[in-house]
This record gives sequence, structure tokens and C-alpha cells, in this order.
Amino acid sequence: MKCDFCGAEETLPFICNYCGGAFCGNHRLPEAHQCKGDLTQKRTIVPPPQTTFSWQTPAAPPYAQRQGSVFSRIEIRDIFFAWIALGIAFGFALGGGGVSLLTGSGVSGGDIVELVGVSLITVGPGFVFHELSHKFVAQRYGYWAEFRMWLMGLALALIMSFLSPFIFAAPGATYISGMNITKSENGKISIAGPLVNVAIAALFLPLLLFEPSSSLLGNVGWLGVYINLFLALFNLLPVGPLDGSKVFRWSLPIWLATIAPVAVAWYVVLIHNV
Repeated sequence: MKCDFCGAEETLPFICNYCGGAFCGNHRLPEAHQCKGDLTQKRTIVPPPQTTFSWQTPAAPPYAQRQGSVFSRIEIRDIFFAWIALGIAFGFALGGGGVSLLTGSGVSGGDIVELVGVSLITVGPGFVFHELSHKFVAQRYGYWAEFRMWLMGLALALIMSFLSPFIFAAPGATYISGMNITKSENGKISIAGPLVNVAIAALFLPLLLFEPSSSLLGNVGWLGVYINLFLALFNLLPVGPLDGSKVFRWSLPIWLATIAPVAVAWYVVLIHNV
């Protein structure tokens, strides 16, 4: 987002509580950006809502979503790097870890390239589109929303993929800010992510059902279905900052009607590969 005063690109802008504008660090104070708000009035602090799995961010002005394109340049960059990093991390993990490649005890270099490609097709969309679904639904309700990668989470995923076949992936989150978000809106914003994962899994299902399990397309189908159903199930857990906790508070029947079939489908796919 650009500073309303000098035009400088700012990843996390400061929001003036008098005029509602977005400013860089140099122009965050009212006197620095020649604030046109009523400085005689007691300022109103606009807190960020508790929405999807995200970190605390400053509230953005209502007009932020009407400026420019749907995605900012920073957001496009973050989506690209998160997608690529996840593809590489899961590719190495599926191959037994980078250490096994170096020692010759795992798959070959050519197989790693193939596995990275498979991961880019199956795992990347699962994580990225999950977060973007939160963004689009939040925007539908008029809130400011953008995806930001988490460098430490991506670095941890890459490091773990080189050391072992098990990784922890936290590529980033959708930052959402606005005023007076309702429990219903929060629930719908949150449930969008798992539902998108289910939809992506359905797209890979024909490959799982009709391609030989030993073939490349069969592996793509199985991983695409398995990883997306797992992401949907994990995020529907009613704990902590996960999507399921917001859906659970919004509507218990909807939460049950969503998590039950996802859990059954994931278990069936898991057994299918055993």
C-alpha cells in the first residue's frame, strides 16, 4: 500500500485515527502528513478484528480495496515466493529429505525435480488458494485483506525438508482489518479456506480414481486429494487461531456438517494408499 502523503510503498502502513489515511513511518503523525481530520476531537482507536489465522495488523481505511488492482505488487511477490518455497520443501520431503539425496540413500536428483514439480501442482495451490479464499470473502464484506508470506515459516519448512521427510509448513497468512465484523461474517470468512481445499481435492479426484497408482498422474492425483483434504481437516479443528474455532463459534451445525465428511473422506484416501 502507498503512503497517502508521499506515495512511498509501505508493507504495513500506519493508519491515522483522525483522518483515516494510510501513511509511512515518516508521515504517521498528524503534523507530518498535514492531517485534515478534526484534531480537537478525541481520536477513535480502530482495533483489528479477530478473523482468520493472521497476526495483528493495523486497520486499513475503507477505500483501500478500491485503489488499483485486486492484488498489490507486494502481495503478488509474497504469493509467488510462498508457492515456490512450498513446492521445493515438499518435493525434498517426499524424496526422503535433502540429506538422503546428498548421501545417496534416497531418490535421485531427477526424481527430486519430478517431486518438486508434483508439489508445485498439488501442495502449492492448497496452501495459497486457502489463504486467498479468506481474502476474497473478506473483501466481499468490505474489509481490507492481503496475503503476506512468513519468511521464518518458509525458512523452517525448507530447513526441515533438507534434514528429514517431515516438515512444518506455515507459509504466511491473510491479514484482515476492518470495523465491526460480525460473528457470521467471521465464520464465513474462515470456512472459505477449508471449502476451497475440498474443491481442489475434488479436481484431483479423477486422477486418483482412474490413473494407475504407480504412474506420475496417479501420484499427482493421490497427493492432490490427500494434502488438500488434510489441510481442510486440520484447519477445521476448533482450537486456537485455526479456522475451525471461528466456524465453531459461528454455527455448531455448520461446523459439524463440514468437518465430518472431510474427516471421513481423508481417512478413506489414507487407507486407499496403505
